[in-house]
Amino acid sequence: MLENMPSQAQELICINVDKVFDWIVKEMSFDFSPTGPITFPGVTPTTDLTGAVVTCKVVPSTTNPIVILNRENRQFSIDGSTVCLQHLNIQKNFVVTIVVCLPNGTMFTSNNIPLSRCEQVTLCAPKGTDVEILFTDLDCFVCTTGTLTAGAGTITFSALTITVAVCQSIQSTFPVTVEFLATFCEPRAELPFTCPGVVRPQQCPVIFPTGG
Repeated sequence: MLENMPSQAQELICINVDKVFDWIVKEMSFDFSPTGPITFPGVTPTTDLTGAVVTCKVVPSTTNPIVILNRENRQFSIDGSTVCLQHLNIQKNFVVTIVVCLPNGTMFTSNNIPLSRCEQVTLCAPKGTDVEILFTDLDCFVCTTGTLTAGAGTITFSALTITVAVCQSIQSTFPVTVEFLATFCEPRAELPFTCPGVVRPQQCPVIFPTGG
């Protein structure tokens, strides 16, 4: 039983962790309007795009998804005290793909389209700290398409607008070694297990069997 397991004495231990200097959650949305022919493997000039449904997908770039362009110290007055915070210019890099689905179920997916957007945030993020961004939600939708024209491996949209919506958790961190008093964990007791008994379906004695 768990309550009968021997307790362990506490001792001082040191561990390496990331100290969080500051943390904000921020929403961001923007429109993206690519122009010119977009590469769609499999599309031919004779592809009938009438009635096509256009959707999109967006993911963070696999190379340099976040780039800190500039970090500038600025003085702020907060609750009567002067505080030095950092004004950050951050570039976020994404990859967008466009999916065109024809009425007969045929689907064409575009090549990856690189997309970058910049924004400014103010954090306690002094020089030496890392700025980490976690996208808690990242989505896009096609707002307008205009007229679709098929080419040799391409589709041209006369008025394509894609809206990207981002929910992001932004933290400034720095690795530190901390000391604290702790108790080492012990494994829990194994849960008891027994085979179930024989289960019989409920009978209907009112109609069967009948008394002799």
